Amino acid sequence: MHVSIVVPCFRSAGTLPDLVAGLHAALPAHTDGHEIILVVDDGATDTWHTAAALARTHPTVRALRLARNYGQHNALVAGLRAARHDVIVTMDDDLQHRPDQVPVLLAALTADTDLVYGTPDREEHGPARSLASRLVKLAMARTMRVPHARDLSAFRAFRAFLVAGFDRIDGPHASVDVALSWSTTRIAAATVTMDRRRTGRSGYTLRTLLRYTANMLLGYSTTPLRLVTWLGFGVGLLGLGLFGLLVYQYASGTTTVAGFTTIASMVALFAAAQLIALGVLGEYVGRIHTGGMGRPTYVIREHVDGAARPAAEPALAGAAR
Repeated sequence: MHVSIVVPCFRSAGTLPDLVAGLHAALPAHTDGHEIILVVDDGATDTWHTAAALARTHPTVRALRLARNYGQHNALVAGLRAARHDVIVTMDDDLQHRPDQVPVLLAALTADTDLVYGTPDREEHGPARSLASRLVKLAMARTMRVPHARDLSAFRAFRAFLVAGFDRIDGPHASVDVALSWSTTRIAAATVTMDRRRTGRSGYTLRTLLRYTANMLLGYSTTPLRLVTWLGFGVGLLGLGLFGLLVYQYASGTTTVAGFTTIASMVALFAAAQLIALGVLGEYVGRIHTGGMGRPTYVIREHVDGAARPAAEPALAGAAR
């Protein structure tokens, strides 16, 4: 098989040479050919200079430089659309995903499997990050019906025809795993060995993971709208119960003049429910508006193909297919 390795790069000038060297050592014995696509999603120039130098040195390395920082999943979409081979592997740039574990994913990509996730043999993150990661996977499993959500990982191998599922993705909010789940249910997991991050800190924090979860829920699911509907039913039942209580008190002769606290509490309760509903609806309307503005998923500033000089690529500039 021929394999495309797609690596989103962010502040990783120090790890890219070792990553490329490791892939070149691990892949020839397990593939008929390969390419490495380094997608630089970083405003700093040192990462791009390193990626471009590797592309000029190695015929199998291609470097794409995005015009600005669009986010990991947007960078992945750019790399996936540029991939040329029949199998695609995605991995991180910090060497936590070991190059020698790529053959493990390829071996698990059997004839009846379209997508394989690499699951770590041990947890490499702190408790807060691990909790946030579990929340993301739980949200995808419960609200978007993503199969094998508990196995989700940025270390993936899948067949290139699944990229067709990304053709209609545009705008700033991309989710690779959701799009893949729309294209296949033939998903498996393989246990891989992970290393600790060598330098720097992960760009994913508890806050960013929770924001990513919110983006997925609002961008790829109607569950929040259903929750608003149930909230409306709940508040309506509560109001009906209060009305019944007042009727009972009136009929039994125990009614009293309602005080300011009771009235203020009821008004605040119903106002809160209405504002929550309006807020959720506003998020959806805002995303529709953003999509209508044509905001791109990514824009490629320049690229370097194996042992070539850097060049602009007008066909990819402003890419938001």
